[in-house]
Amino acid sequence: MAVTDFFVGEIATELVKQLFLVSMRACKCKTSAESLRIMIEDHLPTIKEIQYSGVELPEHRQFQIDTLRQTLVKGQKLAEKILSSHRWNMVKQLYLARKMEKIENTVSRFLQGPLITQILADVHHLRADASASFDRIDKNFNKLSKQIASMKIGGGGLVVEAMKRAEMTMDIEMNGELGNLGVGLELGKRKVKEMIFDDKGGIAGITGMGGSGKTTLARELERDDEIRRHFDNRVLFLTVSQSPNLDELRSLIWGFLSGCEALHPADLPEWNFQFEYGVKSRALVILDDVWTIEALNQLTFKIPGCTTLVVSRSKFTGPSATYHVELLRKEEAMSLFCLCAFGQKSVPPAFSENLVKQIVDECKGLPLALKVIGASLKDRPQKYWEGAAKRLSRGEPADEAHESSVLDQIATSLENLDLKSRECFMDLGAFPEDKKIPLDVLINMWVGIHDIEEEEAFKVLVDLSDKNLLTLVKDPRLGASYTSYYDIFVTQHDVLRDLALHLSGRGKANRRQRLLMPKRDSALPREWERNNDEPYNALIVSFHTGEMDEMDWFDMEFPKAEVLILNFSSDKYFLPPFISKMRKLRALVIINNGMSPAVINDFSVFSDLTCLRSLWLERVHVPELSNSTIPLENLRKMSLILCKVNNSFAQKELDISKVFPRLYDLTIDHCDDLIELPTSICGMKSLHSLSVTNCHRLCELPKSLGKLQALQILRLYACPELKIVPEEICELPDLKYVDISQCVNLTSLPKEIGNLKWLEKIDMRECWISGLPRSAVLLKSLRHVICDKDAEEMWDDVVKAVEGLYVEAAEKSFSLAWLDE
Repeated sequence: MAVTDFFVGEIATELVKQLFLVSMRACKCKTSAESLRIMIEDHLPTIKEIQYSGVELPEHRQFQIDTLRQTLVKGQKLAEKILSSHRWNMVKQLYLARKMEKIENTVSRFLQGPLITQILADVHHLRADASASFDRIDKNFNKLSKQIASMKIGGGGLVVEAMKRAEMTMDIEMNGELGNLGVGLELGKRKVKEMIFDDKGGIAGITGMGGSGKTTLARELERDDEIRRHFDNRVLFLTVSQSPNLDELRSLIWGFLSGCEALHPADLPEWNFQFEYGVKSRALVILDDVWTIEALNQLTFKIPGCTTLVVSRSKFTGPSATYHVELLRKEEAMSLFCLCAFGQKSVPPAFSENLVKQIVDECKGLPLALKVIGASLKDRPQKYWEGAAKRLSRGEPADEAHESSVLDQIATSLENLDLKSRECFMDLGAFPEDKKIPLDVLINMWVGIHDIEEEEAFKVLVDLSDKNLLTLVKDPRLGASYTSYYDIFVTQHDVLRDLALHLSGRGKANRRQRLLMPKRDSALPREWERNNDEPYNALIVSFHTGEMDEMDWFDMEFPKAEVLILNFSSDKYFLPPFISKMRKLRALVIINNGMSPAVINDFSVFSDLTCLRSLWLERVHVPELSNSTIPLENLRKMSLILCKVNNSFAQKELDISKVFPRLYDLTIDHCDDLIELPTSICGMKSLHSLSVTNCHRLCELPKSLGKLQALQILRLYACPELKIVPEEICELPDLKYVDISQCVNLTSLPKEIGNLKWLEKIDMRECWISGLPRSAVLLKSLRHVICDKDAEEMWDDVVKAVEGLYVEAAEKSFSLAWLDE
């Protein structure tokens, strides 16, 4: 959740008080102040509900809430000016009255918009699980190959088709639709409720082995209406993981409980202190996937009314305050397994029921094992089932409590994967646990090291998802049914990640194909240092650390490495000096999981990366570029996410096209200091896709945009300060897709847009475009337009002129008139 979310309700409350005082004065502002006060009072419960929902909001919703906060702050300052002004200064009163009316109109449009209910519904659905699983994506490879291009230009039919079976499986697990299946979940909810419904607060726990459904139970408790009423709707769910950023988590919990803006970790008070400010109401903090008592001690408060629910494989609380998750009973296990294996609730008549029971028994009632093994056997002949049953029986562990049993069971499900899919599954161990993996990063990695095309990489992704070995997650962009290639992430159950690490970690470190750090650590593994006298053969190398200085690295040689992933949590980071010797490196991923963009030192090592094709930078300061920068001649894809970039492009003399002469795909997302794109970008003759999204300060595009003759995809989503799309885009001969949605200050399309003979799709949701240019009727290749409901009619003449055009009237998510400063 954004830091500013916590302030919205408090500012609104204070503003109401001040407006009451203003409305009591005999001045010109009295009427506007009274109207604004009543309006905010009416919506204050809604604001409070958003404020204390405990939801981690998507970036665009954080921006919306922050904009409301800024508007309320302006109203508060204006009320203070009115109260301090002289009553006889009528000119100033009239001026202030008009400003008050402007703020009233702005707040009214935000709060009284027809779709505020949709925003609240989205929040509560996301609270249940923002990463609702997709169902299995269409297996037909030929169909997939045809649809992959539409995915890249914003088409999402593939995703929509993937919803049904996964949701059906989830309903079975959580709602008990098949006989008694789900009874265990209800029993667990009832027992945990008994533990936490205590006004004194304290710590309660949920324990169980990996894959037993602990997180599912915790998520159900998070959205349970009775629990929310008991805790005054103040419930916060956080995933801790094996490698937590404790400073960031502590800051979030402090902000949630105190109602104050989350502080920098160094400024936080001692945890076990007498809470000076008082507790406004009861609160529940759910900490999922806690690994150590040390982490738990740093994330708990001794505050009356605050209850902490700890979800862990280990027991950290007393017996009376811990619920051990019960595994599925035989009937429940059979139902879940049959759904995953046969797509129905029971064993088919022609199949051996005894054989199914034998395999189900080997899964020991563990939901994850039932789902993965069931999916792996789907559509297999009965002889294959018999072999699987024998292999499962031989994997019986000596220690029943040890989680190696889960790994042994699930490992059998990998045997029917082809070699490429198996290798791709093991690659997932290179990413931190409990983090969303950007789909673009994963696809680039697979294409780079497995010598496959993007279409085949997608087929592998679908296959692994179909076998429950990973989960596809749709980033909730306006709740839209149309999902683009860039809105999808991948997650993996921690037990499945353990399996990938287990399989990848066999043998001597220098001989492994993947050299992976399983969790974040302050130093590199000692095993690696002991073996650094000889080269490492790894194709994929993944480091997961905190802050790293030059002296923290030791010399390593990676003559075969093609993928390097640097995950860290820090405000500053020194790149490993041995990167310069990784001459075969094709994909470099640098992700900072810290609270603010990190300063990266020694970017000079890039000069020797002549084979680099893909670069992903996230939450870092991009270095300043110059014409003396060594060109990355083979770089095809570059993604800058949540970065500070303006200094990089600040020099007017800089020719970016010479630094990246073969760049094919450029993505700039959530870079809040980007004000304008450099003109030299238009010299990139090979640029095929340009995405500048969620850049809230971008106000201008280069007028020479028409020089990008190879451009097919232009995405300008959620750039609210952008007022004009240059007429020059009409000179782009191959442009197929334009996304200008949520560019709320755009009022018109280019006059000669009809010149775009190959334009197939336009997404213009939440733009204030009042009419279309006459040339729009010439868009003969246009097949799909997404616009607001009130803009649908303007396309009537184009629909008549262009055969096959479908205009989709999408529901608005948000409406706001932006204030002029």
